[in-house]
Amino acid sequence: MSALFEPLTLRGLTIANRAWMSPMCQYCAAPTGPQAGVPTDWHLTHLGSRAVGGAGLIFAEATAVVPEGRISPFDLGLWNEEQQRAFGRIAAFLREYGAVPGVQLAHAGRKASTDQPWRGGRPLGPEAGGWRPVGPSPLPFADDHPVPAELSVAEIGAIVAAFAAAARRALAAGFQVVEVHGAHGYLIHEFLSPHANRRTDAYGGSFENRTRLALEVVDAVRAVWPDDLPVLFRVSATDWLTENPEDGRQGWTAEETVRLAKELLVRGVDLLDTSTGGLVPGARIPTGPGYQVPFAARVKGETGLPVAAVGEITEPRQAEEIVASGRADAVLLGRELLRDPYWPNRAARELGAGPRRPDQYHRAG
Repeated sequence: MSALFEPLTLRGLTIANRAWMSPMCQYCAAPTGPQAGVPTDWHLTHLGSRAVGGAGLIFAEATAVVPEGRISPFDLGLWNEEQQRAFGRIAAFLREYGAVPGVQLAHAGRKASTDQPWRGGRPLGPEAGGWRPVGPSPLPFADDHPVPAELSVAEIGAIVAAFAAAARRALAAGFQVVEVHGAHGYLIHEFLSPHANRRTDAYGGSFENRTRLALEVVDAVRAVWPDDLPVLFRVSATDWLTENPEDGRQGWTAEETVRLAKELLVRGVDLLDTSTGGLVPGARIPTGPGYQVPFAARVKGETGLPVAAVGEITEPRQAEEIVASGRADAVLLGRELLRDPYWPNRAARELGAGPRRPDQYHRAG
C-alpha cells in the first residue's frame, strides 16, 4: 500500500488520500457589482477537474473575508450570500467526485489591491478600481506599493468577526475543511513578523502580542466550525530574513513557528500547512525540490501537530517518500496540478495504488 494513498482522518473527516491541491488564486472573478468575488464556471471547471483527477482534498483559492481583503479586485470572497450560493455548487461537485472540498479564508493586508499578475500585478489605486490597503503598521510591502493604513484595535476586531462570518458561510456552502491563511506576507503573517509589525499596543512587540491576531482568528473560526470537521492553518515558517537580513531587522523564524504551532494545537487546529516566505520582495530563498519539507518535519517532530508539506513537490515517488518517512502527513501540490490536473491518478498508477476515476472514464483502465 502506498503511504501517499492511505486515507487520513482529521477529527470526524476521512480524506481519501494525502495528495492535495493547494489554494491558487485565479484572478478571474468580477471586480465590481453584484457578481464581485463570486465564483464562476471557470472556478467550477478548474477545481472540478482536480477532483476528477484524483486529489483527496481540494482548496479553493485564497478567499477574502471582506472586499478590501482581496489581493486583487478579481479575487473570490465569502462576505455575502451570492458568493456562498455559487461556492455551494462547486463544493457539491467536488464531493460528488470523491474529493473533500476546502476553502482558505484570507485577508491580504498591505499586499491587497493589485492588478492581475499577467498584467504586471502593480498596485491599483481607487482611480483604477482599487483601494488603500491596511496593515498592522504603516509600512509598505515594497517601494512601489502604497503605505497601508494602520488598523485600529476596533478594526482588528471587525476583521476577526469577518473571518468567523466567512467560516459560517463556508460551512453553509458545503465545505468540509476551512484553512486560515497566515502565510505569504498577507495580513495575519504581517502581524506575526516583527519586520512588518511595529505596533506598541497589545498586537505588537512580543511574540505573545504578535501572535494575538492569528490566535483570535483561529478561536473565532473554531467556535463556529463543527467539532467533527477540521480547521487548518497555513504558515510561512520563516521570512528568510534571519538567514539573509535585509536591514538588520529580524523576521519571523522557524523557532517562532514551532511556538505558534503549539498554541494552535491547543486551540483546536488540526494540521499546519507549512510554507515559507512572501513577506518581503526579493528575499533570497534557497529553492529546490522539497525545500520547505524540513520546516514541516520540524513542526511535526517538536509538537506532534499533523503537517502538510508544500513547495517543488513534483514527482510521485518524491511525494511518497515525504509521507512514508513521516516528515509530513500530506503533500499539497500547486504548480504541478496546474500542469497536470490528473497528477494524483498518474501517481496512484505509478505507486501501485489504483487511480480514482469516475464511471465516465472507465475506458481509461
